[in-house]
Amino acid sequence: MSSLHAPLQQSNLKRELVAIWGYAQRNYFLTRRYFLWEVVWLVYSTMNALTIGFIGVSVGSTAEETARATTFLLIGTLIWSYLSMIFDILSETVSWERWEGTIEYTFMSPASRASQLIGMGLFAVAYGIVRMIIMLGAISLFFDMSLGNANYLGALAILVICSISLVGFGMIAAIMPLISPEKGQQVTYIFSAVLLLISGIYYSIDVLPGWMQPLAKVSPIYYTLNGMRAMLLDGASLASQWGNIWPLLIMGLVFPPLGLYLFGRGEHYAKVTGRLKRTG
Repeated sequence: MSSLHAPLQQSNLKRELVAIWGYAQRNYFLTRRYFLWEVVWLVYSTMNALTIGFIGVSVGSTAEETARATTFLLIGTLIWSYLSMIFDILSETVSWERWEGTIEYTFMSPASRASQLIGMGLFAVAYGIVRMIIMLGAISLFFDMSLGNANYLGALAILVICSISLVGFGMIAAIMPLISPEKGQQVTYIFSAVLLLISGIYYSIDVLPGWMQPLAKVSPIYYTLNGMRAMLLDGASLASQWGNIWPLLIMGLVFPPLGLYLFGRGEHYAKVTGRLKRTG
């Protein structure tokens, strides 16, 4: 019997890998279809980053302090833009299907829901990183940034590690449009707003009320910002940031499976109550 199970398992694995690639590729083609709108949002995000950067220019009594403050803020801005991109792509999983009129076909396909969400997550991570690099190149033309000793490879590595847990967060957020076609998409913004508040994106969490500071410890963005700022501002090594990496590894093990489970429960609820196809 085991000799029969092995080819079957290999066949199923191959099918799921093909499905993951197919979903990632489909998102690429959707993005290419609306390429000009993507350019518009990229320009908008870059303008927002520039606005935050100019706030940093007004801080500091010396050129070195100003450059460091500006870089501190811009790192937070870029990470926030990256987070928003992942949240938007994953939380719009259901909304895109409704807009395209393919939700019934997709949710009845033989590919597992895990393959769909993982494929979309991989595309979101890749697209988000490319988008962030373009923004960094653009804003570096306007500011004297403190990146002389930056450890770019280490910063990229910790961003990739963080992305696993962020994809899990995005899966959880994607449940809301499933169970509430009318306002679910707007509710997903609450998730990102909470992370914006507690993660120290534009400020150190020391300025938060004492009861709120422990909340930052459950945010992957908090650890990512600590690690990336240390590596980009001070040139710290990846090994020295183990204290920020191990929480991200644990979150990466917990959040994606939790997101898949909760999404499955939300999908079941939407099918039972007739909300899956409903548009309003």
